[in-house]
Amino acid sequence: MRAISSMATRHVLADLAEAAAGAGLPLLQLESVGGVDAAQRVAAGEPFDLVFLAEDALQRLAAEGHVDPASIAPIVLSEVAVGVAARSADAATCSEGTAFANADELRGALRAAFRIGYSTGPSGTKLLRMIDHWGMTDEVSDRLVQARPGVPVARLLAEGEVDLGLQQLSELVGQPGVCILGVLPADCAIITVFAGAVATSSNNAARAAEVLAFFRSDLAASIKSSHSFRAP
Repeated sequence: MRAISSMATRHVLADLAEAAAGAGLPLLQLESVGGVDAAQRVAAGEPFDLVFLAEDALQRLAAEGHVDPASIAPIVLSEVAVGVAARSADAATCSEGTAFANADELRGALRAAFRIGYSTGPSGTKLLRMIDHWGMTDEVSDRLVQARPGVPVARLLAEGEVDLGLQQLSELVGQPGVCILGVLPADCAIITVFAGAVATSSNNAARAAEVLAFFRSDLAASIKSSHSFRAP
């Protein structure tokens, strides 16, 4: 059974797929690529059984007839966190709290940063919209560094290309050379809903739906939290 996902959820989905196979469900052959590339391949008619992307991307694919709209189901919630370069190349330390007390402190950090790293995909888009809403685009645009497709913000931090990085927590956790300050505070939180859907090209939609149901079950909750995702 074939599935495609964005890079942000590749590790948690791999573990969920292994657990589902252990429960007697079909084994997924999961391919993880950039979210834009994944959506384009599904839209081009490449056959898959399951598609895992940000929920709004799946809604667009459903409107075009590429995934079953009734099957779209949230799998995990992903929070954006803030990281800085660690003092050594050791694995990241991670705060379980928030990086800043409020949005004012985040704005101050953005103004003070020499170079600000952010990711491709939905979290990066939301960050840019928030900066624009604050009227700060002209102030920080020449210091914004978007990670290249397939390159995590953590690498930009570790290699000294940026001194402040914002990316989904699950992508920063455990990465060498990075210290995680925490997630964004509630008044400026960026949370992406990653969902799954049965592709209309699936030859076994019923079994694909069973796998998707397992991914949403209580049996999957501990796997999600172990990868720093929240359950919907």
